[in-house]
Order: sequence, then C-alpha cells, then structure tokens
Amino acid sequence: MADTIVAQRAMLDKLYRRHVGQGQSYALVDFPDHANVGDSAIWLGETRMLRAITGRAPDYVSTWADFDEAAFRRASPDGVLFLHGGGNIGDIWAHHQTFREYILRTVRDRPVVQLPQSIHFRDIARIGSFAGLVADHPDLHLYVRDRQSLDLAARHLACTTDLAPDSAFALGPQIRNAPADCNVLMLMRTDAERRPQDRSVLTNVAGAVILDWLDDDALPDTGGDTTAQAYDRMAAARVERGLRLLSRGRSIVTDRLHAHILATLLGIPHVALDNDYGKISAYITCWTGDCDGVRTAASAEEVVAELGCVV
Repeated sequence: MADTIVAQRAMLDKLYRRHVGQGQSYALVDFPDHANVGDSAIWLGETRMLRAITGRAPDYVSTWADFDEAAFRRASPDGVLFLHGGGNIGDIWAHHQTFREYILRTVRDRPVVQLPQSIHFRDIARIGSFAGLVADHPDLHLYVRDRQSLDLAARHLACTTDLAPDSAFALGPQIRNAPADCNVLMLMRTDAERRPQDRSVLTNVAGAVILDWLDDDALPDTGGDTTAQAYDRMAAARVERGLRLLSRGRSIVTDRLHAHILATLLGIPHVALDNDYGKISAYITCWTGDCDGVRTAASAEEVVAELGCVV
C-alpha cells in the first residue's frame, strides 16, 4: 500500500511540474465550500503540491460562486489558471460545470489546467456544448482519473488529455486521529450519486454504524476571509473531520471514492461499493486495486460476504 501511495504522489508531482515551477505565479479556482470531505481532501492535496513546487501560495482563489474576473486578472496577470479537480465534469453537478464552461469562454489568454477529474454525462447529448468550448480554447490541458473518462475525452474532447491519480494522494499516509469505537463504519452516500439498490441487509451487520459525511451541522467557515490561507485552513478542518469519522471503524464500508482513498491513506481495511455511474470501481481498477485491505463488492449481500475478509 505504501508503494502505491508513493507512486501516485510522485506521478502528481511530475504532472503538476509540467505547468508551474519554482517562483511562478498561478491561480486555483472552484474551492469546494461544502460538507463533502472528499472535495476538501482534493483541494488540500492540490494546494500542498502547488506550494511545494512553486514555493508560493496561489495569487488568486475563489469558489464557483464568487469568482471575479477583474480581481483574478489584477491578482494574477499572467499565471496559469488551475481548475479544482473532483468528479463534476458532466451533467450531475450543474453549478460546477456551468462555472467551468464560463472559465473556458472568458479566460483565453493563458493556460487553463483542469486538475484530475472524472467525467460522466447521464445524457451524452449534453456533451456537445462543452466539447465546443473545449475545442475552441487555445490552451486547455485536461487530467482525468480513470480510463472510462479518458476514453470519453478521446471521443469527444479536442484537447490534451492525460490520465492522472486523484490529487488527494498528495496528502500522503495518514494516521488515525480518533480511537476505533465500532466494528464497521459504513460511510454511505445520501446524495445524487447514490446507486439505487436494496441495502437493508447492511443494517443487520453486528457492530456497524451507518452515516454520511455530508451530515454536518457545524461546517467550519472563514468568517469572510477568502484568502488562500483561509481556504486551506477550512479544507484542513474538514479533512480532519473526515479522518475522525473513518478512524471510528475497525473496518469500513463505503460508496464514496474519497472514503476509499482516505481509508487507503489511513491503512484501514475496507469494502467499496460503487456510486451510480461506476466512479469508484473505475478508480480502483486503474490505481488502487492491488492495495492490501481493499475489497470491492457489487451488492450489499457481497459486502456482508467480504466483511469476513476485512473484519
């Protein structure tokens, strides 16, 4: 498992260095100001990688909602623009996709780098307008996290595209930050990507606790501070909360990609179910399938069977 983590960090370092070097300016936009721990883990990995390579903070950061083109251009007159990675190229999370398309239309005077993403359009006909913006942009580099996304990009998107690990692997190995208090921590999606299937059998697993890390009524905030340092502190607090949740389990069951990734970084054995379009299995097949303690299951019944291997 350690070799896998080291290899993915090294690949990320090599890929990021294609676009920036020591002392160079850059911007990073689409900060994930929401409770999904996975997106904060990605952001924290991105900023740690970029700071390590450049020796400096981003000149400009923003959420999708508060991007100000004039302020961006004043702060970063000629730096590379990095778009935060994740799993939202497509038609599921519309506000992120709309923001990405806005950036491609308006920021055309410099390189734009889309950090590692998964791509999925439930209605493939909707890819046409996005493909047009991609083809029209003079300098876009796209990184994708799995071969399905790579194949889709090759068929539809006329830009330089490469396969890359998820940027959360830049965080490196983690340690439990709370004692285990249950046999099985089931961190299960409650959002639009949950796969519709009967999971009632999971409620009968002895010593199991079922929750989702979206269930957070005390989100840390910046108190109006929108600097890169404030965003990093907020992302770090959210990741710490996710690590505390995962640390509760002696083993883990999840259908969230970043619960799988953080469990891998923590060295906690786990069973991964898929989301509704196969994002988790696609990533595991590509990057983490050989890690000790990682099991996959196609159904709740298979989860129960696999738990005998990890508990």
